[in-house]
Amino acid sequence: MTRVQALALVCVAVAVACGPRRVAAPSLGGTDLIVLLPDPDRGAVGRASVSNQSGTIDLDGERAATRVMAGRAPAPAAILDTAEVSAIFGEALSSLPMAPQSFVLYFRLESDELTEESRVLLPEVLRAVAAHAAPDFVIVGHTDTTGDPKSNFELGLNRANAVRKLVVSAGLDASLIEVTSHGESDPLIRTADATPEPRNRRVEITVR
Repeated sequence: MTRVQALALVCVAVAVACGPRRVAAPSLGGTDLIVLLPDPDRGAVGRASVSNQSGTIDLDGERAATRVMAGRAPAPAAILDTAEVSAIFGEALSSLPMAPQSFVLYFRLESDELTEESRVLLPEVLRAVAAHAAPDFVIVGHTDTTGDPKSNFELGLNRANAVRKLVVSAGLDASLIEVTSHGESDPLIRTADATPEPRNRRVEITVR
């Protein structure tokens, strides 16, 4: 099996890990191997249904696999051991993009100053950035419902820009960073208006 074929099959297997889906076995010639692998973003395995004109087989466990030949129904499912998966798909798996990483940092009341607990997380955020060859870095600012919507949008943006300034000062290229604000419109914890809620005073960071 070529590297391109292996990568194609890995992508098919990973893509179906989020939920049940029917998958047509690819016609690459000879015998094709399809393996169900965990979703790299969630760690979930999910299920897959592999079919061709001669039959269907369901895959519903980690490293569950079937072999498909032209004119024959997919072979009964079997579990590959980790060494075999690594030997067959190792190069293709290593070429897949890294899964996005998410962080939440919290702020003091009516302030763009990070809490002490969140400030100590910044090195972890920077390590995540360093692990990506060409990272996209998205920062979204949020507030609780104290204050009016307009001022909260501005406060959320100030919080996002405060984090942007910190990571740029640590060496991240400013052109890689996208900054926006949701203000009070997307609370983590639903509250009544004019309610202070520490978990809503945050920025959400995605590194991918």
